[in-house]
Amino acid sequence: MWYALLALALFGTASSTVFLILALVAARRYRRYAENASRSANAVPESTLPPVTLLKPVHGMEPRLHENLESFFRQNYPDFEIIFGARSADNAALTVVDELRALYPNVRCKIVLSGPPTWPNAKVFSLDKMIALSRNDYFVISDSDVEVGPDFLRNVVPPLLNPRNGLLTCVYRGVPARSFWSSLEALGMSVEMTSGVLLADMLEGMRFALGAVIATKREALEKIGGIAATADYYSDDFVLGNLVWAAGYNIVLSHYVVDHVLIPSSFLRTFGHQVRWMKSTRYSRPRGHLGSGLTFAVPFGLLGLISATALGHPVVGIALLGYSILNRIIQSLAIGWSVARDPRALRLCWLYPLRDLLGFITWAASYTSRSFFWRGETYHFTPGGKIVPQQRAVEGALVDQP
Repeated sequence: MWYALLALALFGTASSTVFLILALVAARRYRRYAENASRSANAVPESTLPPVTLLKPVHGMEPRLHENLESFFRQNYPDFEIIFGARSADNAALTVVDELRALYPNVRCKIVLSGPPTWPNAKVFSLDKMIALSRNDYFVISDSDVEVGPDFLRNVVPPLLNPRNGLLTCVYRGVPARSFWSSLEALGMSVEMTSGVLLADMLEGMRFALGAVIATKREALEKIGGIAATADYYSDDFVLGNLVWAAGYNIVLSHYVVDHVLIPSSFLRTFGHQVRWMKSTRYSRPRGHLGSGLTFAVPFGLLGLISATALGHPVVGIALLGYSILNRIIQSLAIGWSVARDPRALRLCWLYPLRDLLGFITWAASYTSRSFFWRGETYHFTPGGKIVPQQRAVEGALVDQP
């Protein structure tokens, strides 16, 4: 048995090494592309930039919500509006929106109250009503926990002027709250998530979108049947990008990196977030998710330590564990710091191996059930990645769904 476990450890060490090498190549490729893409975007004359509608669904009060939303009011862009979507007027986030509307009276701003959702994905239900209120042909969908610079729109809109491009999305770096577990989660966003996206872009091209930022245009949405085509999915971002790609458009991975701001979290809450996202990937990309188990390094290093020690070769085991830790430190520096430009990926690179181990545990946990808890409501996955709500929040109470 111990020989079999050591063989598995060696195989996992080899597969995680291949993954690291590919990630390094993908990072170098992306940095070269980002330099050219930035110059091209900023070379587009301002007079040719189309009017844009920013779509911002909000769901209650969050840490740094004022700063996050304000960053979208401060755009150096000639013509844009912001549409906020909420279920009801008593949504606490709308208080912040009202404050910002008073601070920036020159920014056109609307609020859409969608009412109780009748679609499985409440966010998509709200987005559909928000899009119907806009007369513009270009949209940028962004979550409420995202913060951007004043040059954000100036960088993400120009690629959509190419008729072959139907959607653009951005990688993001995690911005932790003041908690240890939040720091680990943020590192995962900056390093693990970015590594996977860059690798997918290099090996097969972008065929999906990331929910933090999605820029698209009306003609692409109409060609796939509107945003309603994603209403049955938890991973509406992934599905939207995949449908636009299947409709014959290019999906652009932007050179622009945004901030994803986290909330203070306990271990259990952080673990729950990670498992929910892993389950989402399991159902949206089942084969890729299964194979991603071989991209982790530290679990195989630990397995190598235990099995080699049991076989009387502790030095070999220590070497395997040490190598796995070095592997993940290199990944943190090459991806999190060099690509996502996250200073914490440099300062806390020694901590990323722990995040790698936690990532493997959540990956394994994603196979334990199909149910998940999201924004106070319970859902479960069905084959193909669609979701079915089990309980829905209605005026502060949870009600069972048929």
